[in-house]
Amino acid sequence: MKWLIASDIHGSAHFCRLLTERFAAEQADRLLLLGDLLYHGPRNDLPAEYAPKTVIALLNPLADRILCVRGNCEAEVDQMVLDFPVLADYALISEGAVQIFATHGHVYHAENLPKLRQGDILLYGHTHIPLCAESGGHVCLNPGSVSIPKEGSPHSYMMLENGVFTWKTIDGTVYGTWQPGTPCCDLRCVYHEKTDL
Repeated sequence: MKWLIASDIHGSAHFCRLLTERFAAEQADRLLLLGDLLYHGPRNDLPAEYAPKTVIALLNPLADRILCVRGNCEAEVDQMVLDFPVLADYALISEGAVQIFATHGHVYHAENLPKLRQGDILLYGHTHIPLCAESGGHVCLNPGSVSIPKEGSPHSYMMLENGVFTWKTIDGTVYGTWQPGTPCCDLRCVYHEKTDL
């Protein structure tokens, strides 16, 4: 199965539109959203083309292909307007012998790991910063933010296909890859080295 993984749309119709275009171009089977879909949050500036109703209209037609976890900005009212579940705190995905614990990142993250087996993956958003790091015998991955990237990172998403995680800018340019059993890549060095991102 081919997954497109994204986080932190925060109500940006502009970046949600680009994300759905990338979903079609990548020919992904499923879209995994790591929370914070509609509301920009009190700590963030308004993202480009802030229009939560448009984000709803862009995502609802994909409802049968979306798996979503709750972000710290999701509320019960969001579930009333979205045609796919958005209130689960986490989702478990099996990728071969590896278990992926997908969550938003405001509770579980690299400094507060859930109960995982050695070699399992914690996949989360929330920080708006792409990440590939080892922590306590586990690997922590973050796709960054689609709409409000931080610390000089690009507007980005991640692909998972055949056990390989690939970080891409919103235009589809690859800037990092990792697969279980290999050392984590330092994404900050990679995206800061590339001036065209």
